[in-house]
Amino acid sequence: MKFAPTSNNRRRSGYTLAETLAALLFLAIVIPAVVEALHIAGRAGTVSVRRSVAARIAEKVLTEATLYTNLNSGAQSGTQMEGTVDYQWTVTRENWIQPSLPLITAEVRFLTQGQESSVRLSTLGHPVDAVAGSSPSSPSTTR
Repeated sequence: MKFAPTSNNRRRSGYTLAETLAALLFLAIVIPAVVEALHIAGRAGTVSVRRSVAARIAEKVLTEATLYTNLNSGAQSGTQMEGTVDYQWTVTRENWIQPSLPLITAEVRFLTQGQESSVRLSTLGHPVDAVAGSSPSSPSTTR
């Protein structure tokens, strides 16, 4: 035997206006927050990629300066372009603890969303011998 739908069952089959408005209000709050979070995540990803490129450039420049260049005084600088971004690098040498042991620092600057950022790497260079004619690759020995 079938029962005919009653008026109570018909009223409970849909959403009320208050429930629909509450759901729309919830979406109006959540959607902008999610979009902003995605925007921030995208910016963080861009900064991360640019920092890794800058670190790679700094490592390359620092290695070249340590192995192939005589940085007695002053600084070396240059610009390297990766994609559409200019990375400006500077290599400096200064004494570390004692004058014969140089600290060589490479700094790479770049722009991300209108703000300047930088990555700095440092290493100790070859000791500079006080004896004329000796080089770091051929250390003097004493007996």
